[in-house]
Amino acid sequence: MFHIMVVEDDAHTRKLMQAVLEQNGYSTVPAGDGEEALEMMDRHHVDLILLDVMMPRMDGFTFLKTLREGGCELPVLMVTAKEAPADKKRGFLTGVDDYMVKPVDEEEMLLRIAALLRRARIANEHKLTVGGTVLDYDAMTVSHDGRTDSLPPKEFLLLFKLLSYQGKIFTRRQLMDEIWDMESESDERTVDVHVNRLRDRFKDNADFDIVTVRGLGYKAVAKG
Repeated sequence: MFHIMVVEDDAHTRKLMQAVLEQNGYSTVPAGDGEEALEMMDRHHVDLILLDVMMPRMDGFTFLKTLREGGCELPVLMVTAKEAPADKKRGFLTGVDDYMVKPVDEEEMLLRIAALLRRARIANEHKLTVGGTVLDYDAMTVSHDGRTDSLPPKEFLLLFKLLSYQGKIFTRRQLMDEIWDMESESDERTVDVHVNRLRDRFKDNADFDIVTVRGLGYKAVAKG
């Protein structure tokens, strides 16, 4: 069972979120603000944090900054009434993994939580499995059809990124900034070259495809 910390100063909202989570098989750890959440984390195992922003004593941004500076990489879903782009940007720069604006759609919240937990498991295990294909992050290898191939680092990172977020469209610029870093002198055509190499390398793979989304970028989709 996954344990989710609900950090929310409004008691009614906190209890409602707890009820929804518990009805869907999660265990919850409630906290009324950032300071209480830090105290609770010393006593309870937590797999994911559902975090409000506007709270007394220690707000969500300060709490998140404290976590990340302390080396805590737990997935955090920020839930807030603030929807201005500047607030979202601040959240992501501070280290939030995902962001929802109140009033929250319960079904969407559950889907986002499940996705964050899945990604966290992939990150912890450093392995990603898609059908019969296994990507080993530490070795930068891909195993399928009884064979294991070592990939050049950029090809592996590109494939791992796309397959970690199946169905999500990434622009060339997003992929460049993350995999080649923003200081790289390479241009966005480099992404196309690496995608074509991956397609050629895995043209007979029965588990996934890398799809071009015209005018936008690329996404990976599982077959079958």
